[in-house]
Amino acid sequence: MEVLRYRSRPIVGGEAEGPAVVIDSLSFYGEVDPETGVTSGGKPLAGRVAAIRRSRGSTVGSYVIYALKENGVAPLAILMERAEPIVIAGCVLAGIPLYDGLPPEFFERVRDGYRVRVHSDGLVEVLGPGQP
Repeated sequence: MEVLRYRSRPIVGGEAEGPAVVIDSLSFYGEVDPETGVTSGGKPLAGRVAAIRRSRGSTVGSYVIYALKENGVAPLAILMERAEPIVIAGCVLAGIPLYDGLPPEFFERVRDGYRVRVHSDGLVEVLGPGQP
């Protein structure tokens, strides 16, 4: 597989590289266990680059994101089509790199376990299949 490159908008800067976990829609409050970092669908966030197409939910979601970081089970970075204020606030509080503006094609092509590299300038590279 050739390296796929996408441009995104940095919201909370930082760099990360790791296996992707791909989620179409997520509410951090009620669908993510802040103690384990596992979603209600059984997907672990810890140590992964979370490609979350869209989010929804309560303002408590910001505190869940912060708790993930405090408990050592946060994603390495979060990539979104369009970040909403709840996720932005949580990532700012927790210092988790957050990027949005990724096109629908990104979410259609990346799969769980694909290795993803996020650069501080917003370049996102999908390096190819890895370990899920």
